[in-house]
Amino acid sequence: MSSVSESASNTASKSSFGAEHLAKAVQTLGLDKIQRHILICADQTKPLCCSKEESLEAWNYLKKRLTELKLDQPTEIKPGCTFRTKANCLRVCTHGPILVVYPDGVWYHSATPSVIERILQEHILGSQVVEEYVFLTHPLTHDFSVVQEEVKDCKSV
Repeated sequence: MSSVSESASNTASKSSFGAEHLAKAVQTLGLDKIQRHILICADQTKPLCCSKEESLEAWNYLKKRLTELKLDQPTEIKPGCTFRTKANCLRVCTHGPILVVYPDGVWYHSATPSVIERILQEHILGSQVVEEYVFLTHPLTHDFSVVQEEVKDCKSV
């Protein structure tokens, strides 16, 4: 009986310990201030859309430029930020690196450093999509009732 209560006590202390670390991560990374999230296909296990080297060059350029442009952290002047994530594969597997900007839902092909620079300058900073490299625009919806209906429909099948 005591091992059960000890286990529950350990779980509770781990939960509060974890919550503190998570709260600190939210603050440090500005997660609650994210306005856009860029995902890029890079460092693939099986490189299909482009070479692993090309994808890593694009990823490293994206990280460097977001930092240089001070887009990766909120500031007093600019309270929002742009988050970035390296995805192993975005499953398009052609004309890579593939890059997607959310919540805009703009999918770009051929995201080399020069294209990424245009995306950052024109799309992220200038709010103008770089049409020349877009192959899909599918913005995320904020109408969660639609999503809930779709989930309900899937469960009934």
